[in-house]
Amino acid sequence: MHQIQDKILQLMETGNLGKLTLREIGASIGEPDKPQKIKHHLDQLVKKGLVRVDKDNKNIERVPSGRVKNSSLVAVPIFGSANCGQAACFDEQNFEGNLYISDRLLNKVRNVKNIFAVKAVGSSMNRASIDGKNISEGDYVIIDKGCPIPQNGDYVLSVIDGLVNIKRFYKDQNNHQIILMSESSQNLAPIYIHEEDFADYMVNGKVIQIMKHPNEEQMWQDAAGEDVLKDLGPISKTEYDYYENLCSQKVK
Repeated sequence: MHQIQDKILQLMETGNLGKLTLREIGASIGEPDKPQKIKHHLDQLVKKGLVRVDKDNKNIERVPSGRVKNSSLVAVPIFGSANCGQAACFDEQNFEGNLYISDRLLNKVRNVKNIFAVKAVGSSMNRASIDGKNISEGDYVIIDKGCPIPQNGDYVLSVIDGLVNIKRFYKDQNNHQIILMSESSQNLAPIYIHEEDFADYMVNGKVIQIMKHPNEEQMWQDAAGEDVLKDLGPISKTEYDYYENLCSQKVK
């Protein structure tokens, strides 16, 4: 998130920004005399689903995570990307916006306030199975931080020395270690953590749902096919006779 957007969100904690002019907002966050820049970043916050602007009532408010008022949707905060291969940097403060999901797709969640999303990068979990869905590049992985103690076989978002990964969790008590397994079409070695290093290891939550990224190429093909069929419509008898005669001539 841009630092100006972060400052605007922090300023919103102090009161309703709808009562301030763009210049006054800018002056309050160290960006004086730059109203167009403030407007741009406010618009970006609105597009991300983080801010709601009510011009009629002069109200600018932050959209909270959790159930959307008068809606069946749940606003799930997105905290950047998580690498499904080798551990990659992950910052919980990297708040990118809200992912809106129907609560019917989250029916296993006890408390929606405990869930957040990360965007999957890499292919080391492309043979995982969460409700029959794997984890592919670009998918949103839904994490429940209300499940900090994983059971063997759970898929988890874990942090090691400030680095994050998505793996399948196993506790090997006989050998005093934790094993983090990849489930991939590639031959990837597990990650082993000795019990003496558990202090540097943290489970951020359990993977509970995968929101699959649409296959854009297939979507375009399907849409194009539907449009072509729709445009063709029913063929008339005149057209049918014309093409039938044309085919007969070619055969001769």
